[in-house]
Amino acid sequence: MDQGAELGSFLRSRRAALRPEDVAVPAHGTRRRVPGLRREELAQLAGVSMAYYTRLEQGQSHNASDAVLDAIARALRLDPAETAHLRDLARPARVTRPSTRPERLRSGLRAVVDSIGDVPAYVVGKYADVLAWNPLAHALLAGHLDADAPRHPADRPNLQRLLFLDPHTRELYADWDSRARTSVACLRLTAGRHPGDPRLAALIGELTMQSPEFAALWTAHPVHQCAFSTVRYRHPLVGELTLRHEIMDLPEDDGQQLFLTTAEPGSSSHAALRLLSGLTAPAPASGQRLVQAEEGGDGEQAGHGGDQPSRER
Repeated sequence: MDQGAELGSFLRSRRAALRPEDVAVPAHGTRRRVPGLRREELAQLAGVSMAYYTRLEQGQSHNASDAVLDAIARALRLDPAETAHLRDLARPARVTRPSTRPERLRSGLRAVVDSIGDVPAYVVGKYADVLAWNPLAHALLAGHLDADAPRHPADRPNLQRLLFLDPHTRELYADWDSRARTSVACLRLTAGRHPGDPRLAALIGELTMQSPEFAALWTAHPVHQCAFSTVRYRHPLVGELTLRHEIMDLPEDDGQQLFLTTAEPGSSSHAALRLLSGLTAPAPASGQRLVQAEEGGDGEQAGHGGDQPSRER
């Protein structure tokens, strides 16, 4: 992606969202040809020259100081996530050649995910691929897919593709529009942090071509810090759930994130999540069932019943 063009698109989208009355700019009774603030009005609010701001919006200035960027962020009323995104776009990090190898998951991290049994847990890579999930996360997010898919790089589910291109996933979210906007906002942050990454560019291009909803959201340039969220599901097995996603960055693992999903204790969503866990739990092996029966009280009584074969022949 062209970082200069991305910077200009972001600044114009935020400038268009501000009305003169929002920032006490006199309208002077003139009719505006475009929505929002004019360039000269924003430059005045930020305390920079009109020529300098124009160069910045056109992607022609790559050495903006922290003070200038902070002033523009205040003038545009950007939140912390949007301000960080502005810095990423205005002063992009050095583009590094991405690895052509599939993303790798540390064995220790996989063991952590496998050990979590009472809540959905999964790891997502930099390109939104699911690198690992426990059985409950698989049942919640994509029970129609192969549970072993994350172990095979060519088959790994991609959360962005599922959300915008998979009809099963679209039906899963009770508020799909909100979920889609949040998903694009998170992808915007990732793209800003990794300029020139061809795999990210290919994913964005694919979704833009195949999903009009994604294309419209991408053009609107939403930006959102992805640390937690509340999501409403309409699950085909257990009905409606409202679940909380806690997202933990894994700084030593090149953009990977650990997702943990919980429900309010005692709520109907908590009961539904426990029901889903029971419905999707693997059945014990026959030998294990025999041990359980012999150890349980009912099993001991059954051992003395008339239907039980005699041990003596």
